[in-house]
Amino acid sequence: MPRQAVCEDGRMAAVEPAELAAARAGDEAAFVRLVAPHRRALHVHAYRMLGSLHDAEDALQEALLRAWRGLPGFDGRSSLRAWLYKIATNACLDAIGRRKRRWLPIDHVAAAEPGEQPGRPLVETVWVEPFPNVMLGADDSRAAPEVRYEQLESVELAFIAALQHLPPNQRAVLILREVLGYSAKEVADTLETTVASVNSALQRARATLGERDPDERPAALSDADRALLSRYVAAFEAYDIPSLVALLHEDASISMPPLALWLRGREDLAAWYLGYGIGCRGSRLLPASVSATEAVFGQYRPGPDGTHEPWALQVVELSGGRVQHVHHFLDPALFARFGLPERLHDGA
Repeated sequence: MPRQAVCEDGRMAAVEPAELAAARAGDEAAFVRLVAPHRRALHVHAYRMLGSLHDAEDALQEALLRAWRGLPGFDGRSSLRAWLYKIATNACLDAIGRRKRRWLPIDHVAAAEPGEQPGRPLVETVWVEPFPNVMLGADDSRAAPEVRYEQLESVELAFIAALQHLPPNQRAVLILREVLGYSAKEVADTLETTVASVNSALQRARATLGERDPDERPAALSDADRALLSRYVAAFEAYDIPSLVALLHEDASISMPPLALWLRGREDLAAWYLGYGIGCRGSRLLPASVSATEAVFGQYRPGPDGTHEPWALQVVELSGGRVQHVHHFLDPALFARFGLPERLHDGA
């Protein structure tokens, strides 16, 4: 009987013994075909672990290299999927050990005053990066009782940033158990530890993140939140600051990675928009993705010859019917990853 693997589109794909044997004998093309159904999901797993698309790509390549080198020792006692996740998880843990933790500015420095100079971008890469939903494949979870986080929620910026506060082993345990649906025994095998250690790490990780009741968590963006986002876009594009600020929570914040500067509170945000932020007047926002509690927009500022040029990727977080955070990622290179155009033309 052929072995089974889960494809990225959710179907079951047969892993033929002959294909596996060919890969183990050194056939690189067979190996590529063997891991192809898992590649995208492994990339997402690495992103959850590391909080960075760039780091996740490096970790994925390292994991696939390790898998290629270790394939002759794969005895088939576990599924190919479980074996690949074990390798990828440990590649991520090794990567975490070699670099500093990633943050959002609100976790890294104190809030600034509205008139404070933005300063220079941090040369060192320290920020959590947003994930483009277009890169998600089919849900790779088991739909098991252990799964507490939906696929889209598990790549939302707020969740990824919260994960980075966990020690590496706790992070791995929580992702494997509550995102991917592995049993405690499977996680223990993956991390080469005991079930008791896994259960203890999960309990501590939950305490750090805070208890979240799945029944109270929105499954999708509500009509009211969609209307809120429409008003946000209209106010931002009109640069109507009183209307924009009225949509914010009293303690709402904005940040601008790779700048460390961030601000909190309606009054300070209004002052900043009318001060250093005035260069955003005339911008257009193009939607890129949306999930239950956040939306991503490409912000294009006016450019030459009737065009609008990429400026910032805005991640707008919602809570309680208002805007809670707006993270402006000042990196036009992110636009292509989110399927956004290089520039906008008037009338487009």
